[in-house]
Amino acid sequence: MLTLNNLKSPGATRNTKRIGRGQGSGWGTQAGKGHKGQKARSGGGVMLGFEGGQMPIYRRLPKRGFSNAPFKTEYAIVTTGQIAAKFDGEEVNRENLIAKGLLSGKNKRLPIKVLNKGDLTKALTFTNIAKFSNSALEMITKAGGKIEKAEKTEKKEA
Repeated sequence: MLTLNNLKSPGATRNTKRIGRGQGSGWGTQAGKGHKGQKARSGGGVMLGFEGGQMPIYRRLPKRGFSNAPFKTEYAIVTTGQIAAKFDGEEVNRENLIAKGLLSGKNKRLPIKVLNKGDLTKALTFTNIAKFSNSALEMITKAGGKIEKAEKTEKKEA
């Protein structure tokens, strides 16, 4: 009977090619490296993108434009629908969002943005939330909710 433990297919496994083990193997003498030259040496070869001394393409093409990617601010996204499903009258802040399982991983330390997706009918108080979309802000105020911004602590002069 043919089962997974005795299944064999011809050509399913091959022996490893052992190069540089004598003339009889067919991979003796130069062992597949050709005749001398840079690529035949141990550790030899050219760097990635090398074009034989010609100015490489990555240097011929101009650098152009500006990318703001290293400086962009990432936000942890929470929707009004998610908040409506998990909260009943208590304050919506980072600690409660983490406790209810809406923020996890790196989102625990990112600034929070609330987007409008789903219905929010409960009057909730939002504290220390960085941003709201305009439609989410409208929905929160329509439901009777409040938004409290965190007071920025001034730097102490030494």
